[in-house]
Amino acid sequence: MKYVLITGSSGGMGLETCKKFLDNGYFVFGLDIKESELKHDNYQYIKTDLRDELSLKKAFEIVNHDIKDIDLIINMAGIYDLGSLVEMKEEDFLRIFDINVFSIYRVNKTFLPLLKDNGKIIITSSELAPLDPLPFTGIYGITKTTIEKYAYSLRMELQLINKQVVIIRPGAVDTTLLDVSTNRIDRFEKETELYKYNASKFKEITNKVESRKIPPTKIANLAYKISKKKKPKYIYKINRNPLLLLLNALPQRIQNWIIKKILLSKE
Repeated sequence: MKYVLITGSSGGMGLETCKKFLDNGYFVFGLDIKESELKHDNYQYIKTDLRDELSLKKAFEIVNHDIKDIDLIINMAGIYDLGSLVEMKEEDFLRIFDINVFSIYRVNKTFLPLLKDNGKIIITSSELAPLDPLPFTGIYGITKTTIEKYAYSLRMELQLINKQVVIIRPGAVDTTLLDVSTNRIDRFEKETELYKYNASKFKEITNKVESRKIPPTKIANLAYKISKKKKPKYIYKINRNPLLLLLNALPQRIQNWIIKKILLSKE
């Protein structure tokens, strides 16, 4: 029996990834603070607050009680947020870092002792990670860029003890995160004092970017494909948005000018 640990196991990408590995004979440990709807003889849901070191230690004890090693650690947990960097509350700024960055650090550090020789750590990032940030999504992009620097450093270190680190860098995926995105834009539009008109125009851009979304099963299939590779690539990209890529190919001065023209346009 092979074993995999998946965080964010009750959400869209995490849930589908659990199902994919279960369908292929794995025993799955699912970590999430939200109760799981998944029922399977080879699935064990462990209610876990990834922001709480004690909660993670308890999860480790539960897993370690039943088995001695795992084949994969798959980090699917994450949140989306946006807002003005000069208007955002400090607790909101810290919260997204805590979940998107520090939680991944905590999970990998906690469960590394169980990861078998040549085992893999998969980290879900975003197509925004290597791109220049757009206005109002800066906080999300900053966390994803940070986690990729962490992942690269982790890869450099863990290769010395025969473990592998792989990044999945998806574009828009049809999960509840997109609903959160829409709701968060609406809230930002109501709350901002500095960018009332700009927020409305930005909503139009976001709707266009997120219209090219893929089902979470594609991410699950990719994660499973990576698990089967003896020597996987470091980064796997899926559903990249051509408009974002085109914008990012331009000099930063031109990017700034285009975004300013769009967001200040009266049309």
